[in-house]
Amino acid sequence: MRLTCSQKDLFNALAITNKAVDLNNTLPVLNNVLLKAEGKKLYFTATNLEIAVTYWIETEVKNEGEITIPSKLFTNYINYLKDEKVDVSVEEGNAVTVKTSDSTTKIKGIPASEFPPIPNIEKEGGLKIKVKEFKKGIHQVVFAAAMNTTRPILAGVYFVTEKGQLKMVATDSYRLAEKTLATTEATGDISCIVPAKTILELGYILDSFKDDDEIDITISKNQVLFAVGAVKLISRLIEGQFPNYKQIIPSSTKTKIDFDISALTLVLKRINIFAKENNNKIILKVADGKILITTETTQYGEGEITMSTKIDGADNEIALNSQFLLDVLGNIGEDNVVIEIGEKITPIIIKPKDKDDYIHIIMPLKI
Repeated sequence: MRLTCSQKDLFNALAITNKAVDLNNTLPVLNNVLLKAEGKKLYFTATNLEIAVTYWIETEVKNEGEITIPSKLFTNYINYLKDEKVDVSVEEGNAVTVKTSDSTTKIKGIPASEFPPIPNIEKEGGLKIKVKEFKKGIHQVVFAAAMNTTRPILAGVYFVTEKGQLKMVATDSYRLAEKTLATTEATGDISCIVPAKTILELGYILDSFKDDDEIDITISKNQVLFAVGAVKLISRLIEGQFPNYKQIIPSSTKTKIDFDISALTLVLKRINIFAKENNNKIILKVADGKILITTETTQYGEGEITMSTKIDGADNEIALNSQFLLDVLGNIGEDNVVIEIGEKITPIIIKPKDKDDYIHIIMPLKI
C-alpha cells in the first residue's frame, strides 16, 4: 500500500473514526483503525463491536492495500505534523511508514485480516433529517436517558415515526424528554431503541457538518445506520419494549409559569449550593402572584429566593430535583420556557414557550 494525502484530511478522518475506538478492549486489533487504499480513496474503519464508524477521503493512491494501525497513537502523531502532504506506505511486513518533508516514522500495525467484519444493513425502514434539527434533538433528549445498564432499554433513545415525523424519547424513570422532528423523507414504520452512547458519539461527529446537510437513517432488525457525507456510523439496537411513556404525561395542569431561562438558571445555581446537601431537593411555591424557591435546612444552612414572572392558574406547591431542572434548561436551546404544575404527586411539564415540538417531564419529590 502506498499513497499520498494531506495532513489536514488525514487527521480529520482519524478524529471522526476514533469515536468508535474503545481503549478498554482486550482484543488488540480493536484499538486499531483499518486503512484501506482503493481506487482514488483511502477508507477508514473503526469499531468497538457496539458501534462502527467508516469514513473516506480523496487520496493519490499509488498501490492499493490495507492494514490496521493503532488509532490513538497514529492520530496523535499526525496531529503534530505540519499541514502538508504526507506519504503513507506499507512496504515490509506490517509496519506502516509515514514520511513528510522532514521526517520518516515507522509504526507497527496488525494485518487487516484480523479486523472484524462490518455488517451490511438490510433496510427495513428509513428517513432523512436536516443535520441542524437532528443535532438539536440530540441535545434536548439524550441527557434524560439512564447512564447505567440495570435496565438496558432506559439506556437508549427511543425512535418512533408517526405521520411522517420522528419522535425521539429518553427517560431514566425520574424524568422524560420527547422531541418531535420533521423529516425530509420517510419510508416504512420505525420503532427501535438506539443506545444513548451511540447518539452522543453521533452528536460529536455531526459538529463537523453543515446545518443544511442531511443525515440518512436506515433501520434494520438489529442495527441502525446513520450516514451523512462520507461518514457512516453503524450501531446495534437495544432489544426490548420501550415503556408506554405517553400514559405518564399529565393531560391537565393547574398552574402555568413563564420563565426566562437565564434568570431561572441563575436562581437554581444559587439555591443549589444548599440543595445539593439534601439530594438537590428544592420546593417551588406559587402564591400571591410570585414564585418562592426554597430549600430545607441543611448542615450548611438554607436558601430562599423570590421571583416575579407571569403566572396563570391557581397557587401551587411542589418539590423537585433542582439538578434535573438545570439539565433541561441547559439543553433545551431556547430563551424562555413554560413550566406547568398539577398535583403535588404528578410530574411537572416543561415546554419551550410558543413551540409544541418538545416536552419534558420531571417526577416530583415528597414534600
